Amino acid sequence: MTRDLPFVLARLGWMREQRTWPNGLRYLWTDAFGVVLLVSLYRVLGDERYLDQAEWVVAEVDRVLGRPVGIRIGEAPDRDGQYFHYLAMWLFALGRLGAVRHRHHDRAVALVRAIHPRFVVRGMGVTWKMREDLSGPYPGYGFGALDAFHGYVVYRLLDPGDLAGPIGEMQELVEASYRALHITQDLGLGMMLWLSHFFPDEPWAVVQRGRALATLESMWVDPPGYFCRAPGQRHVRFAFTNYGVSIGLQAVGARMDRVDRLNAYFSGYRSHDDYDTDAITHVMACASLLPGELIARP
Repeated sequence: MTRDLPFVLARLGWMREQRTWPNGLRYLWTDAFGVVLLVSLYRVLGDERYLDQAEWVVAEVDRVLGRPVGIRIGEAPDRDGQYFHYLAMWLFALGRLGAVRHRHHDRAVALVRAIHPRFVVRGMGVTWKMREDLSGPYPGYGFGALDAFHGYVVYRLLDPGDLAGPIGEMQELVEASYRALHITQDLGLGMMLWLSHFFPDEPWAVVQRGRALATLESMWVDPPGYFCRAPGQRHVRFAFTNYGVSIGLQAVGARMDRVDRLNAYFSGYRSHDDYDTDAITHVMACASLLPGELIARP
């Protein structure tokens, strides 16, 4: 795994000075990775202040994005509704924080019980995006390709006993879909690699890991050294999605040379749009260079 503490600490300080994160607009995906990053820093440095900061982020997410059932996508007006995969990452973050400050584990389990019946259509799939009150699917959206895998893994990591029922429902969906599923988007491939490493010997993980690595081979652009957005889109690149691929490759222990290359390339890359300053880019960069608690414990 990569580990560049000076970069991470400097980037966190810069983000705070710029009011980018954790003191900027709330966005659940970024906040989930940020909480895991803070727990990772606690694990490495032993400084309880990082846990205090993580708990502050959790409280702010509840205050700003929390809804009677579930959590809104983001604070900006166009980030309404709820995504299951964002909620799943948030559950993972609460689980990692809950391993050291235990009340957050119970909060995560309660959140699973609240959202699972709203998103899951048993035997069919997991709704990708729901209305903000979880009264029904967001107009124009269907089932998510990775959402059942995400729920299955995160639920098992959280509490395989208390969540046996929801885990079983997610497992049915995984078993029904993994053989035919072909992911072609960079971040989706990175996330599938990441998910596969928690239970690496299960058939779905073996199949999807091999398929993801093969697809990524067709997406590597060298020079200069990045993964394009999808096969056939060689000039389309995003820093934050490449960082997601980096995390996935590190999780399965593959192509560390390309992890180093993409980190080096995007350290100087500028897209000349909002992604240059958005928190998602910089928090994901930190996670790529200190995956820490994102990686399964021995």
